[in-house]
Amino acid sequence: NKWTIVFPGSGRQWKDWKQASAFHSGNRIRTTRYTWLTFLPQNLFEQFHRLGNLYFFFLVVLSWFPQVAVFHREVTLLPLVVVLLASMIKDAAEDYRKHQYDKAINSSKTRVYDK
Repeated sequence: NKWTIVFPGSGRQWKDWKQASAFHSGNRIRTTRYTWLTFLPQNLFEQFHRLGNLYFFFLVVLSWFPQVAVFHREVTLLPLVVVLLASMIKDAAEDYRKHQYDKAINSSKTRVYDK
């Protein structure tokens, strides 16, 4: 767990500020869940925590065995792919909106009052 330390601008704690600023280089807000590199693996990991998606995945795995297969592989794979794609598109759009909001907040001007 990281703690953010805020020091007043009076200059009395200059030594402590240098030590704390080495750990906290920026003051940006980030509420997004994914990055470009982690979107696919992290989203798939979250999607397969749902029982319905695991059920359809189990049916897809079973359809690869000819002794157990009732439908064609593609027919069994289609519902899972459609649900996963729809969820991924929804999560990507939601995360993009969060990114835009974070960008607006991080670029806004602030006013600091000091006694």
